[in-house]
Amino acid sequence: MSLRRYLLMGILLPVGLLVVVNTASLYQQALAAVNTAYDRTLLASAKSISEQLDVSGYDEQSELRVTVPYAALEAFEADNQSRMFYRVSSLNGEMVSGFAQLPFWRGRIPAKPPYSALVDFYDDVFLEDPVRVAVLLQPVASSNGRAMAVIQVAETLELRTTLARKILIDTLWRQAVLLAVIALVAVIVVQRATRPVRRLSAQLQARPEGDLTAIAAPDAPRELQPLVDATNEVMGRLQHLLEHQKRFVRDAAHQLRTPLAVLKVQVQSALRGDMDAREALDEINQTVDRATLLANQMLALAKVEQLRQQADLQVIDLAQVVRSVALDISPLIAEKDIDFEIETVCAPILSHEWMLGELSRNLLHNATKHTPAGGTLAVRIVRDATHAALTISDGGPGISAELSARLYQPFSAGNVRHGSGLGLAICKEITEALGGTISLENRVVHGQVTGLDATVRLPLAV
Repeated sequence: MSLRRYLLMGILLPVGLLVVVNTASLYQQALAAVNTAYDRTLLASAKSISEQLDVSGYDEQSELRVTVPYAALEAFEADNQSRMFYRVSSLNGEMVSGFAQLPFWRGRIPAKPPYSALVDFYDDVFLEDPVRVAVLLQPVASSNGRAMAVIQVAETLELRTTLARKILIDTLWRQAVLLAVIALVAVIVVQRATRPVRRLSAQLQARPEGDLTAIAAPDAPRELQPLVDATNEVMGRLQHLLEHQKRFVRDAAHQLRTPLAVLKVQVQSALRGDMDAREALDEINQTVDRATLLANQMLALAKVEQLRQQADLQVIDLAQVVRSVALDISPLIAEKDIDFEIETVCAPILSHEWMLGELSRNLLHNATKHTPAGGTLAVRIVRDATHAALTISDGGPGISAELSARLYQPFSAGNVRHGSGLGLAICKEITEALGGTISLENRVVHGQVTGLDATVRLPLAV
């Protein structure tokens, strides 16, 4: 369902239901007012008949007399649409005058009658026609006697039905006009309210393929701004992913071309016999190792970006990961007879285990590679209330100011023959993905550089 149709239905259906309920209520109120008005006419007719009564005798021995020409009731008949009938009886039901077929009243006077008279109103059927009957208990007294008369006046319902039908039609007509006006106003308002949405949709459809720039919708309603902001955020992430993918393909094509070209030259040289076979194989092996390292690290760099987009993080103990990585590269440390020291504390980090492992492996491998044989290498993890700090201190020559400025850039290795220049770039990407920081500082003692301290600060898991 479209937003416009949803809004129209959400507005018009409740309004339509309210109009129907209001129409029924107005009709019932109008019908009650009509009945009250015509009941008053019936009461007036009964009182008019009571003025014609005479009595002789008292109570049970009384005899009522009345002379009511039917023409006396014509004044109360309206437009000849309804007919009126009457009956005058004694209190015990004895017929005095009127229409004998009219059933005698057997009801009771209400405790609080609507008028200042002993009157009751009820519906009945007379001569197969529905009628409205007014009953008036009228005391009659004269110099010759006293009695109680029961005067019944009945009226057919043609006039009431006609008037009620007219009131209903008028009410329905007015409510229909009201509903039409409300529908028209709702359509116009919804049309204007959804205009920014349609304009925004048209702008997006008109965009060229691959255009992921932010949506500019300054006139969008306030309720639509969160959607626009969220869409811009998603498009920004997509733009970042596409740029990262393009950069990865470009760098891979550029960086792998060189070792492959070198490998081809070395193979051709070996085939021509320009060098000893074992020497050629040794150089080919070194070239393959460098190409393998480059490919693996480029894949690792791409995997960092992939994991950055995933939300399934886990609480990982950094100390356990660092000790596991140190155990993996212990043969390299033992080969160079490095004095190795490790001191850790529990440091729970919200991360992927691979990211912490890759971060630790790159830093420890670089530190081992740059520490001279017989040198020292120390690993420490300390923590405070909010962060954990991993510091790896090697015994190498440190880094120059010129190299420090571009050390985190991809393919900026200090020694291109022994590295791809991606290790620290991977570390920086992982650290930023985890919301931390990384720093490299020369360790200076008595004015001499005695090594390099690589420090990574990561937020602790809450």
